[in-house]
Amino acid sequence: MTLLDLNTQRKLKRASSATLSTLLLKRGMRNTAVRGVKLLGTITEPMVGPALTVRYIPAREDIDGSEYSSDPSNFQRKAIDTIEAGHVLVLDCRSMPEIAGIGAVLARRLVYRQAEGLVLDGGVRDTIDMATLDLTTYCLGAAAPANLVAHHASDMNQPIACGGVAVYPDDIMFGDGEAVIVIPRKYVEEIADEAVAMEEHEVFIKLEIDSGAPTLGAYPPNAEAKARYEAWRLQNR
Repeated sequence: MTLLDLNTQRKLKRASSATLSTLLLKRGMRNTAVRGVKLLGTITEPMVGPALTVRYIPAREDIDGSEYSSDPSNFQRKAIDTIEAGHVLVLDCRSMPEIAGIGAVLARRLVYRQAEGLVLDGGVRDTIDMATLDLTTYCLGAAAPANLVAHHASDMNQPIACGGVAVYPDDIMFGDGEAVIVIPRKYVEEIADEAVAMEEHEVFIKLEIDSGAPTLGAYPPNAEAKARYEAWRLQNR
């Protein structure tokens, strides 16, 4: 897995989840927003990084005893201990908010490894502590029961589901204060350029509507509105 070049990353960090979901929709991609997850704590800029995936399957009593948490074959631990800087750990928790997929102790290892973020369609333990860490985290909420109560980490770096969305290793995970969007790697470069242009255009559209323009003709813009935008852009670039 490879990081995005810094220029592309900077462009995406200027975008919003709404803009990116629209640009993906234009490419026929309708199911891109991870459902149900909420930002834990606050962020100053969007999360942008390649996905490192881990799949949980239902736990089985003869395998997932307390000693399994420290077993070298545990893919959750493997992923946490080997994640590369700038990557996002994505956990397939089968949309179970009542069970924790991770807690603050293991999350600290992600901070040390300089992970870009954490996304899971499950609960999180120690949420008050987690919210203080320098780790952008999206989850379904607080949950005290440990992952071994219901989860077995069956593999990593394989396609998974997270919040009803397919996530492939090296997909780009984008998260802001509103949503998490999964961007297929093949679209990232072109979408980053279009996102910057779209965000700039929407600044003008909002100014038009704030000034009393009706939405029809302004959003989406007709030929006259596009001409006004080009004049405004040349004046303000």
